[in-house]
Amino acid sequence: MHSTLIVGRMNPESSLEVAQLFAAFDDTDMPQRMGTRRRELFSYNGLYFHLQDFQHNDGRERVSDARTDPLFIKISEDLKRYIGAYDPQTWKSPADAMAARFYHWQPPS
Repeated sequence: MHSTLIVGRMNPESSLEVAQLFAAFDDTDMPQRMGTRRRELFSYNGLYFHLQDFQHNDGRERVSDARTDPLFIKISEDLKRYIGAYDPQTWKSPADAMAARFYHWQPPS
C-alpha cells in the first residue's frame, strides 16, 4: 500500500464545500482507476491535509496518469476556490505540496 499526504491552506469554513466536491468525485470511477483505497480530509488552524491511501505502490503514477482526465481537471479547478498552496513561493505542482513520510508502523500480518 502507498499513501500520500497533501498539505495546503484552507479557510476552515470551506470544509463543507470541499467535502462535497470530493464526495461527488469519489462517486465516479476515478478512485478505482487511481487505485484509491481511502481518502481522508483534515483541517487545522487554516491548514488542509489530504490523506490518500492507494491499493498499489504505483499510486503516484496512477494519479499522474489521471491528471489529463476531465473529471480530475474539473475537481482540481473547483478546489482552487477553497485550497491554496502552503508556500506559494515554491509551489509548482501538487508534488510540491506532498509531505514526506519519515516513519511508518503497522502491526505484523
